[in-house]
Amino acid sequence: MTEAEHRFPCDTCGSDLRFDPGDHRLVCDHCGNIEPIEGTRHTAGGIKELDFRDAVENRLAAEEMEETRVITCPNCGASTEFDADTHAAECPFCATPVVTDTGTHRHIKPRGLLPFGLDEGSARKALTDWLGSLWFAPNGLTEYARKGRKMNGIYVPYWTFDADTKSRYRGQRGTHYYETKTVVRDGKRKNVRVRKTRWRGVSGRVARFFDDVLVLASRSLPKKYTDGLEPWDLSALEPYKPEYLAGFRAEGYQVELTDGFTEARAYMDRMILRDVKYDIGGDDQRVSDVDTAISDVTFKHILLPVWLAAYKYRGRTYRFVVNGRTGRVQGERPYSAWKIAIAVVIGTILALGVGFVIANSQ
Repeated sequence: MTEAEHRFPCDTCGSDLRFDPGDHRLVCDHCGNIEPIEGTRHTAGGIKELDFRDAVENRLAAEEMEETRVITCPNCGASTEFDADTHAAECPFCATPVVTDTGTHRHIKPRGLLPFGLDEGSARKALTDWLGSLWFAPNGLTEYARKGRKMNGIYVPYWTFDADTKSRYRGQRGTHYYETKTVVRDGKRKNVRVRKTRWRGVSGRVARFFDDVLVLASRSLPKKYTDGLEPWDLSALEPYKPEYLAGFRAEGYQVELTDGFTEARAYMDRMILRDVKYDIGGDDQRVSDVDTAISDVTFKHILLPVWLAAYKYRGRTYRFVVNGRTGRVQGERPYSAWKIAIAVVIGTILALGVGFVIANSQ
């Protein structure tokens, strides 16, 4: 796939069409022409998974790979797709000026995506409402966000992994019991109940199938922000079509497939350990060994929609992300020094007033 596939000329006037969030269609802002996106919607169950081992051993079919032209930010490292006419731009993740790379990025093609459900106006309202709800946020930043520059609609890359696991474990089940013990406190003898634990060795098996373990494939944003945008309704995934990218940008993945699976496997191991403790039962558990056999590992490269704002305010860059489906907002927490100072002064005055009243009443 080339970048040209992300541009769709209007049949009526020749201007570029854009995907209309919330509707299954392309629209022309120049003449108002509307063109539907062909294909069945909400077919997440029909999106083909790819074999993990085939990908690791470079056995994926040629049609599963693509080359795109990207601009790499020297500040945050984001690799964002731009069209062939763009030679300089501003990084949508951190507002740093960037210039085009000289080559292309070859990578695994996305299998599915969640189309944008919110337009820019709705995303901006969600952001300004969130900023307005924050204590001690600078008024200037809120106004700048409300009236500031255009927000960027970005499709952020993720991996999903499926796997079948069967685990054998060894450990101990703890059962609590109580004994009465006589102690001396303040010169007096007292009987107290002391809890103790009786341990018994156990072993067993647990099994779990993991479906769509989600792993962020970008390093451009703090993970705590993107995790805060969850949950994502992955059951609404659409098969990948370049039409959904019309008018938006897509970030190339920076976390390679094997690194993504390492993170997914760590999540699986945590869930398996929870299953083991539940299977052991009792009042307390000790797990000494878990041996997991993992099979049928498959994956998808998917794109999830995020509205992104990077605002420079008084020499500092603030980044905010908005879930392009639900409007959930995450971002850096700005503080206003003068608002905090006023709150401290008011608090001090109130404390002195309360103290004065109490002193007079005595």
